[in-house]
Amino acid sequence: MRMILTEKPSAARSIASALGADKKRKGYIEGENILISWCAGHLLELAAPDAYGKQYAKWRYEDLPVIPDKWLHIPVEAKSEQLKIIKELMNRSDVDCIVNACDAGREGELIFALVYEYAKCGKPAKRLWISSLENTAIKVGFDNLKDGCDYDNLCAAASCRERADWLVGLNCTRAFSVLYGATLNTGRVQSPTLAMLVRREADISAFVKEPFYTPVISCNGFTASSDRQKDRQAAETVRAACDGSTAAVNSVERQQKTVFPPLLFDLTMLQREANRLFGFTAQQTLDYAQTLYEKTLLSYPRSDSKYLTSDMGGTAGMLLDFLRGQAEYVGVFDFTPDIDRLIDDSNVVNALVDKVLVFPGNHIEIHWKFANFTAGL
Repeated sequence: MRMILTEKPSAARSIASALGADKKRKGYIEGENILISWCAGHLLELAAPDAYGKQYAKWRYEDLPVIPDKWLHIPVEAKSEQLKIIKELMNRSDVDCIVNACDAGREGELIFALVYEYAKCGKPAKRLWISSLENTAIKVGFDNLKDGCDYDNLCAAASCRERADWLVGLNCTRAFSVLYGATLNTGRVQSPTLAMLVRREADISAFVKEPFYTPVISCNGFTASSDRQKDRQAAETVRAACDGSTAAVNSVERQQKTVFPPLLFDLTMLQREANRLFGFTAQQTLDYAQTLYEKTLLSYPRSDSKYLTSDMGGTAGMLLDFLRGQAEYVGVFDFTPDIDRLIDDSNVVNALVDKVLVFPGNHIEIHWKFANFTAGL
């Protein structure tokens, strides 16, 4: 019996449908030799400071920084019942393999790892790594399950992110709040982002308009202009030299260029375009994209990739053929779609981590791997 764990109920339903599991139980779905359950996001979270010492229950400057020697996770109270169900399923005597089917990203790795550790499960773990919840992608993924340990570094990256959020957010928030006598929320991401906004606003406020001058020649339908000049007298000199004179075209060069259409959206470009067209915030766009992904209408959104995996090529071709046949597009698109240009399995990654190095003094160095590029942070 295999126990499959997904990140969300909708993903569990999609996998159950693809694998023919249809017996609904409390907190899971059962099929022939498979049990499918879900996490509903993070089921465990980092413990509050007072879990590391009663003195940390109060906000005092002399207690800072709070740096745990050993990190503790506790169940999210509202999701404790589902966590209990998953623990029981993982430890069932007839279950001999656990499949991590959480989202294909670092958070999915961490969500699974924390539950697996909490359940004290020592059974073999496999990884379902897919970027689409289509039936074909799911079946191909299960035919090519990976070893769970192949993604340990990705899990370590998520753990570093989680701990960094806790360390910076908690310690800095307490420090600034105690020093200034007011609750001043500080975060690893929100504080530098706010600083960028403040700096940009200051630049806008300090902006001073400066006039410039550009001599222009009009020549039967097209114009030629000089560079911008701050000195009006210099621009007038150029104008006077040209006024009443004859200009000659010495050469004309024509080039035929092929311009490829843009690749698919990555998350950042999708958020920018949605903001430009509809005024959506970045979070709104991510939420909508996630919902579409869970309805199998979109590939995995939390990725920097602009490509599709090979198992999605057929679906992309059928979608384009369908659109070309619609009345509003008939005669508009006279081309053969180049689907192969959008297919690249090696590029469908979400910031894979090459290695994580931990040094004395709580210094952590993460080496991220983007294709052949490695950088130390």
